[in-house]
Amino acid sequence: MSLVKPSTMIHEVAELFHNGMPFDKVIGLRVERCEPEGATLSFDAKPELIGNPIHQILHGGVISTALDVAGAAVTFAAALNRMPEMPKQEMYDRLGRMSTIDLRIDYLRPGRGQVFTATSHIIRAGSKVAVARMELHNEDGTHIAFGTGTYMVG
Repeated sequence: MSLVKPSTMIHEVAELFHNGMPFDKVIGLRVERCEPEGATLSFDAKPELIGNPIHQILHGGVISTALDVAGAAVTFAAALNRMPEMPKQEMYDRLGRMSTIDLRIDYLRPGRGQVFTATSHIIRAGSKVAVARMELHNEDGTHIAFGTGTYMVG
């Protein structure tokens, strides 16, 4: 049985977020960066993501999903970075138990733009729970929303 150092698997986790989650694919989320220090995701505006057709702004659920995925990506990367070597299947089993416990989103401005970027960083990474801070900006740098996510990691 070969052991894998989980920190080397961060790329595979980023690929999982990028291609393995059907709803993320619907939104068009692209993982630009996924590291223990921070994550960056982006997506383009498209008609099916509009929540207010009169004002042509993003649906709040799209905003919260992008922020949740950005928070999950950084907490998964941080958790992987702290794990000991183990069989690959055991690592995937542990990752499969990680989940969002709580998510708070503050909507600051309407979601207008063509390209949106969600960034995240760790506030606290414990052995059982991690907390991340996330932000969403458009291509002009307008701060649209921020959030705090609590994730089960142990």
